[in-house]
Amino acid sequence: MREDTINTESVFEELSRTATADDTSESYEISLGPDEDATRNVERELEELMEQVTGSLPTDEVQFDESIVKENLEELLLMLIALHDGTHGEELLTDLSHCFDAQLSPGTVYPALHSLEEDDVLSMHAKVRTKEYSLADEEYVRATLEQTMVQHLAFGMLLYGFLPRL
Repeated sequence: MREDTINTESVFEELSRTATADDTSESYEISLGPDEDATRNVERELEELMEQVTGSLPTDEVQFDESIVKENLEELLLMLIALHDGTHGEELLTDLSHCFDAQLSPGTVYPALHSLEEDDVLSMHAKVRTKEYSLADEEYVRATLEQTMVQHLAFGMLLYGFLPRL
C-alpha cells in the first residue's frame, strides 16, 4: 500500500460527520419560486455541499459523468426539489445543466418526475403554464437518499481498497 494514500475510514468518518452535523446556529434560507435569486441560492448551496465533499476526498476536483447523473436522476431531482422547496421541470433541467454539467432532455427528466409523483413521493400543483413539484413524503426521500449514499460510499471504498493491488 502506498504511503501517501488516505485512510478510507477517515474519509467515511469525515463525510459522515459533515452529513450529520447538527449545527443549529447555521440556517439555510432558500427563496421560493423560479426567480433568478432562488436559482442562485440553490446553486450556491450546491457549491457549498460540493466544497464539503471535495474537502473530504483525496482529490481537488470532483466531476460527475452524465451517465452517473442519469443513473441517479431520481435522487438528484429529489435533492433539487427539496433545496428549492418546490420547483418546476424547466428549473430542474437548468439546475442539472449548471450544477452537474448534464444536458438531459425533457424526455428524460419529466418521466422521472411523473414516476415519483405516481409513487406519492412528490406532489404536483398545476399552475397556469407549468407544474410545480414539491416533496410529499420527506421520510421516504431521506431514506432513499441515505441508502443511495451508503451504496455509493461502499462502492467507492471497494474501488479505493482495490487500487493498491494494481
